Amino acid sequence: MEKSLFNHSRVTQFIFLGITSKPELKLPLFILFLIVYIITVVANLGIIFIIRFDARLHTPMYFFLSNLAFADTGYSSAITPKMLVDFLMEKKIIGIFGCAVQMFFCVLCGSSECLLLAVMAFDRYVAICSPLNYSIIMSEKWCVWLVAVSYVLSICYSVLYIVCVFSLPFCGPNVINHFYCDIPPLLKLSCSDTHINQIVIFVQVSINCVSTTLIVLISYACILSTILKIRSTSSKSKAFSTCSSHLIVVSLFYGTIFFMYLRPSSTYALEEDKVASLFYTVVIPMLNPLIYSLRNKDMKEAFQKILGKSL
Repeated sequence: MEKSLFNHSRVTQFIFLGITSKPELKLPLFILFLIVYIITVVANLGIIFIIRFDARLHTPMYFFLSNLAFADTGYSSAITPKMLVDFLMEKKIIGIFGCAVQMFFCVLCGSSECLLLAVMAFDRYVAICSPLNYSIIMSEKWCVWLVAVSYVLSICYSVLYIVCVFSLPFCGPNVINHFYCDIPPLLKLSCSDTHINQIVIFVQVSINCVSTTLIVLISYACILSTILKIRSTSSKSKAFSTCSSHLIVVSLFYGTIFFMYLRPSSTYALEEDKVASLFYTVVIPMLNPLIYSLRNKDMKEAFQKILGKSL
């Protein structure tokens, strides 16, 4: 083994154990996740296309939604193609540099999604609690700034995680009991004390997840308070419907993130975390566009309009 581009590292490649070791399951799982990935890419890129080409959807809410769809596409693409190839390979190998690149984009897209969901909650708060000032507060310049800050912060998080993980020495073994380069299983492979690195990562994940969760909770507490004061039943129903899709997506995403990273290391179980990781890295990016498009009247009308023009 040689030194890699990362200081002190002697391991030059890692071997994934993957999702399953049973040969009879590999082809069915390959077909299943290939279908999931195709749906994910088509659905998310479809949302971006529809929002881009329908002038009625050029609003802050749909601007944020298109960026969420972009993050979902990147998140799934950072993991799923490699996972699909590994189903067909006898040895599931990834170089240490490739592992770092995969982790970088996973953290980048995952953190972006986390921040964008908080931004979308704030957008719904302004729309429902301060509708007269909505166009002033959520101006085009402010919306672009919010998205830009989300991406910049996500890049900073990604660099921090890469430094925390790949500054450690990896002397062997090099077998990762996972299907992608996730942080906890990689830390377990290091041949040095990872206590400080774990603390830094835990604090960073806590700051990101807790702060964005607080924004979501406070926004929806204010929204609920405002909705309950509305007398019209139809207005209440409309207000709830504009928030329901976002609440479902937030619950799915944050639930698995908290389960994965904000718990004592003594409770860490690789097999359980494989299932949780599979859910939020592969399944959720497919569900998000379906939840938003199937429950959104404007999106369905825009899709029908574009479909009608193409026929």
